[in-house]
Amino acid sequence: MKSSIYIYHLFDVADEINLDLVEALWTSRNKIASRLRLEKVSPHSISFKDPPVLVELGNHEMTFAGITYLAEIKARIFDLGVVSLIIKLEVPEDITYEQYVDLAIAVGKLPEDVILEYIQATSETIKPACTRMRISDFDEDFVVYYFNDPLPAWDFAPILDKDKSPLSPETIKDSLSNRFSYGSDDETYLTWDSAIIFDKTGSMDLPDLLEFANAQFLELRYYDDALNKAIDHSYGELDAANKKSDSSQRASSYRHIRNNLMEVMADMSVLTSNIDNALQVTEDIFNARVYSRYMQLLKTSVWRENIENKISVIQRCYNLLNEEVLMHRFVKIGYSCVSLLVIAVLLLIYSSFIR
Repeated sequence: MKSSIYIYHLFDVADEINLDLVEALWTSRNKIASRLRLEKVSPHSISFKDPPVLVELGNHEMTFAGITYLAEIKARIFDLGVVSLIIKLEVPEDITYEQYVDLAIAVGKLPEDVILEYIQATSETIKPACTRMRISDFDEDFVVYYFNDPLPAWDFAPILDKDKSPLSPETIKDSLSNRFSYGSDDETYLTWDSAIIFDKTGSMDLPDLLEFANAQFLELRYYDDALNKAIDHSYGELDAANKKSDSSQRASSYRHIRNNLMEVMADMSVLTSNIDNALQVTEDIFNARVYSRYMQLLKTSVWRENIENKISVIQRCYNLLNEEVLMHRFVKIGYSCVSLLVIAVLLLIYSSFIR
């Protein structure tokens, strides 16, 4: 039985990444860099706004469940600001079911410092291509169990759930409920953090699509949190501004907060639009079904709705602050007009006395 395991760890590292510059930086070091290209799909069926760049990080020995593997390690870099670490393990052809379950559980326990070592090395190389670079606390991971031969007569629920304990019939049914098949030579099972794929051709189209979906989901999570922080920060600034007794100082603070909110709205509109437009699935019905179902499993619509609601809150705050700033300006203009009127009257009285 010929099979492989692909372990994905995705990290948010920047607002945006210039992929043309990434390719130039990587190839300048005589290292291989290539753009994502789906093998079995017409370019018109699934289109990437800016196909991510895949770079090779070499082969390294790793031990899982007591067995040492020569892991092939790569990283895929997305213009959205995500770096995805990909670890490929070639599974022994004579592996037993019990050993496979143990391996599935072990791959989910890879030490974080090992993962971060590769992420940091990759990020350091592409640093000049990154806008607002960081390695945030936001990450995603998932595993693809890939079979080139027909799936054996195994209970795959413990593998998908990474759990050796006895599972209820309901749990097993739920774990295997998201099944897809295009023809007689392929079969796919999905959960939110793992997938089992049988494809006789060896095509990586579906794993690549699932990876892309995870990158989009990761960025939605990051920007939802960024909006939370922006709202909390603005409320703190508003509280401090309202405590100022001087109306001019208060209005100046309002202008500052208003301008910051406008910048947040503009940035978030561009960045979330980039996420939505990064991948367009048009004519390929099968891949569209798998991709859309996986996005449902990740509950991306919930995160999009959260982001839209928070942008609406910021918009309302901006409008209220703008009204306060304009009102203060009108009051100042009114005072100025009254002052000018008083001066004109005084000048008129003064001139009449002189006559």
